[in-house]
Amino acid sequence: MTLRQLRAFLATARAGTFTAAAKSLGIAQASVSELVRTLEDEYGTTLFVRGGRKLVLTAAGVALLPHAEQSLASADGGVKALKSVRSLTGGVATFGVLRNASYYLLSDLAEEFHRRFPEVRIRLVGMNSVEVAAEVSGGRLEAGLVVLPVDAEGLRVTPLVRDEVLYASTDPERVALPVTIERFAQSTTILYDAHYGWKEPTRRQLAERAQIAGHKLEPLIEVEQVESALGLVRRGIGDTIVSRAVATSSACPPEVRVASFDPPLYDTIALVQRESGVLSPATRELARMAQQMLLRNRVTVTPRRDGDPVATQ
Repeated sequence: MTLRQLRAFLATARAGTFTAAAKSLGIAQASVSELVRTLEDEYGTTLFVRGGRKLVLTAAGVALLPHAEQSLASADGGVKALKSVRSLTGGVATFGVLRNASYYLLSDLAEEFHRRFPEVRIRLVGMNSVEVAAEVSGGRLEAGLVVLPVDAEGLRVTPLVRDEVLYASTDPERVALPVTIERFAQSTTILYDAHYGWKEPTRRQLAERAQIAGHKLEPLIEVEQVESALGLVRRGIGDTIVSRAVATSSACPPEVRVASFDPPLYDTIALVQRESGVLSPATRELARMAQQMLLRNRVTVTPRRDGDPVATQ
């Protein structure tokens, strides 16, 4: 069953004659009747009752009709989508990115998109995942990347990659073994994302673990940026948490060592868009490129027993 056969069948069903169907399709009448006859022969059934002034659908034709309409609508939609991407010549692509997007090599996103579509303006908004989710849900952003969990009401959430969250310290003894939530609760910690506090997705996961274990997490110092937290850790003031991407970057001081949590803790990076919304061609392509970059550049970090991170592709 081909799209040409379905198109000839649907045009005939709507027009009532092979002649009128051929005119609507811009092809010869013999071609339309041959396409329909071949379809009938392939499945051993008759789709039209012939002989009257107009062709009438048989039971088989009636059964096929909605599927033909759906298939051709999908195919035509695919053609429009391809043409829209190919003809991106203006407008604005609006997309929310992770605050630490540069650690996932997403800093190249704007450059690569601009190279492909130089006439499209780009608006990349870097915020905390809580805010990205709220902005997308409220229609102020078309789509964005977040770390789960977030409030997903009204959102379509597509998980993409996982990145392990690690305990970071300059003291080798503190990272010699995986860190339990009990030990984390007793540690002197420096946490970032101070503005969102325990609403921040990674912190939410830790708080839930602590609550189940009967502990309360109270950081000594809270700052906004992960770089600030790592600077304080480097000076021996306390310990913090970092993702694998941060741990293997140049921003992580060489004195800082890492260990897994027990059980391991993961950030899941996901794409969010409004459940009922349709992305503009430009934002849809920007979202596709962002997903591709994340999947292409993801890094796995295996902590050694002495706490030194080892990066493996």
